[in-house]
Amino acid sequence: MSLPVDDASTAAVSGEWQRWLEQQRKWVDAAISTHLNELKSHPQPHSRLPAAVEYSLTQGGKRLRPVLVLESCRVCGGPSERALPAAIAVECVHTFSLIHDDLPALDDDELRRGRPTNHKVFGEAMALLAGDWLLAHAFAVLSADGIDGQLAADWVRMLSAGALGMVVGQGADIAGEGRPADAELVEFIHLHKTARLLETCCRMGARAADAPAETLELLGRFGRCLGQAFQVVDDLLDRTGSTARLGKRAGKDADVSKQTYPAVYGVDESRARARQLVESAVQALEPLGPRAERLHSLAQFVIMRDR
Repeated sequence: MSLPVDDASTAAVSGEWQRWLEQQRKWVDAAISTHLNELKSHPQPHSRLPAAVEYSLTQGGKRLRPVLVLESCRVCGGPSERALPAAIAVECVHTFSLIHDDLPALDDDELRRGRPTNHKVFGEAMALLAGDWLLAHAFAVLSADGIDGQLAADWVRMLSAGALGMVVGQGADIAGEGRPADAELVEFIHLHKTARLLETCCRMGARAADAPAETLELLGRFGRCLGQAFQVVDDLLDRTGSTARLGKRAGKDADVSKQTYPAVYGVDESRARARQLVESAVQALEPLGPRAERLHSLAQFVIMRDR
């Protein structure tokens, strides 16, 4: 179930913008497929590891993170193609986190995007290794031949911070299970588990365009608020959505007493807070003017999504 929105929000994510988003997703999917095909020139015949990596990395999904990288670059006046290595790298890190999240030792999920999770197809050991490979490979992508040395160094520093923040947030998420709902802990989890990586996406895209420090800060603030709103909506969808619609098991947060916005604030207040976070994200874009219109629409999309 998506959040209620006003007519202006609905208009912001309709028609032409939806077509643009689908084009961006297809471009990212094609870039990932091309990248994987290039890697196949160095086969690993004694392992199912490449198949396990490809299984999860090519599952599609919203591709929100790489799209944020590419569009942040464009907003700052750079060609999106220059940010493509960063877009692929952040999707590798995101996919790594999903594979590991689904393992029995963490969230113990059997479905991801409507398909069996990686460990259900390839076994727990190979799923662990697929996640490990994706995390390590992300940094190989950023430091490949042909990428400017200073840009590569900055990208590696940014993605390291985002990935570390994400893992810290996941650790707090696991530690908070079964404890009484705690507003301060929920804020910490959301800021680190989801928002840090989305903030990183925006910063990496802006850096690809050689944007000034103040623009990196604006886009970083946008990504941070957007990430917090995204996780609030995720919490709400787990509470109010269906397994069939979400493509993963619904209701699992409550089953293990996770620290979530609805657990602390209830459904209605959580919806209001999600809208406030999206408003804060949009406000961060104001100094960038009309060129940030698609990012504005992306923020509205996050609050309207139903999976």
